[in-house]
Amino acid sequence: MSITLVVVIRSVISFVILLLLVRLMGKQQVAQLTFFDYVVGITIGSMASTLSVQVNEDLLSTLAGLATWTILAILLAILSLHSVWIRKMVDGEATVVVENGKILEDKLKQIRIPIEQLISELRTQGVFNITDVEFAMFEPGGKISIQKKSQKQPVTPGDLNISTKYDGLPTNLILDGIVLQDALHSLNLTKAWLEHQLSKQNIQDITEISLAQLDTKGNLYVDLKGDKSCCTISIKR
Repeated sequence: MSITLVVVIRSVISFVILLLLVRLMGKQQVAQLTFFDYVVGITIGSMASTLSVQVNEDLLSTLAGLATWTILAILLAILSLHSVWIRKMVDGEATVVVENGKILEDKLKQIRIPIEQLISELRTQGVFNITDVEFAMFEPGGKISIQKKSQKQPVTPGDLNISTKYDGLPTNLILDGIVLQDALHSLNLTKAWLEHQLSKQNIQDITEISLAQLDTKGNLYVDLKGDKSCCTISIKR
């Protein structure tokens, strides 16, 4: 058997095994990536690449290494759910870096983040004046959480005792030129009804629609492919 064919076969095995192991570890590995998760992911990926191209390496021993790292990661995740101490050791904990508009330089030094990066992170959250911040903290995953001072927070309808209507999630009816029949059925609508609504804007070809979305207020948003303009059709149901 040629080396090329061996590499192809081992690559397929590595791909399938890695896919299964990632699914076993769960979405937490991506959705809430901590530094430890990052290191574990790199290590498992490195082992998978070794399994794929290092034809001199024993297949079973490499698979055993992959399985061991995956099992350890899963066990540690389970233990973290039941132990605060383990969770802090693995993931760390949030660090307050701004309190009542005052930057806590000692805390920044502990997590080795310069003031310039702190200011940049605040700007990404729409905060350009540090005096507007009551608390700011870096979460274990590296993201910053901010609580503005009460007088700097936006006014909500609840603050003004104004009642509001329910505003639920919109429903996608067309995606990339394809009508989503299940979505229409869930709303007790038909394709003929949809075509009639689109004809109000002289839209005849559904394949030219990038997205059609119906919100809970009865507005049908239609975005056409390319440089064509989008529109909103008011629906009375």
